[in-house]
Amino acid sequence: MTYLQQRNKKELNYRGQYFSYVPNFEYINRLKEDKYINAYSEVKNLFKRAKISDDIFQDITFFERYAVRDGQRPDIIAYEYYKDANLDWLILLSNNVINPINEWPLDQGAFNEYLDRKYGVDQIYNVHHYETTEVYTADNQKLLDSGFEVDQDFQFSFYDFSQFLQRTVNPVRSVSNFEYETRIQNEKRNIYVVKKEFINIVINDLQRIMPYKEGSTQYVDRSHVKGEDIRIFS
Repeated sequence: MTYLQQRNKKELNYRGQYFSYVPNFEYINRLKEDKYINAYSEVKNLFKRAKISDDIFQDITFFERYAVRDGQRPDIIAYEYYKDANLDWLILLSNNVINPINEWPLDQGAFNEYLDRKYGVDQIYNVHHYETTEVYTADNQKLLDSGFEVDQDFQFSFYDFSQFLQRTVNPVRSVSNFEYETRIQNEKRNIYVVKKEFINIVINDLQRIMPYKEGSTQYVDRSHVKGEDIRIFS
């Protein structure tokens, strides 16, 4: 049995929301209404962030491509793909999305509002930048790829051996604000999801790395650490 098979063999009866795996942190209150100066509040330790292990994240065979449709949230995709909306965090981790507000594709209505705010109605189709188009010789050999950002007056010179001619061309096209922003949204729509048969590997790793280790700073138990009572008096 391989190492990955061993990591995947455990059957999990509970696949909770992401924060069910995040351990807690107790810190001393500084609320005026507290009667005791050493009262603590218990919160989730947001500084302890999970990630998919490199041996999985860097191996495309663990993933499947998925095209996000208009209006699909991570929880909707998790329910559609895994039949469990609580695995929305797995969709985000699989694509290294930290801030869904900025890194997840907008629905059409939100995208239109974004364009209006950023460019104004009159400038949505103005030129954002210029970029190269492909350049070929007469016998169809590519010399220049498209998509490189250049100045409007960029020129490309080459000797075309098929015609024994020195040629200079202006392989430039304009890209509007609308096209530029649409490209970004389309790139965000192309995501990866962990294949169903490998979910247990990721969750088992999460359960292994998230708890605190005994001996760590201000250790209470595997799910708690406690901040120092620095006893600041007012």
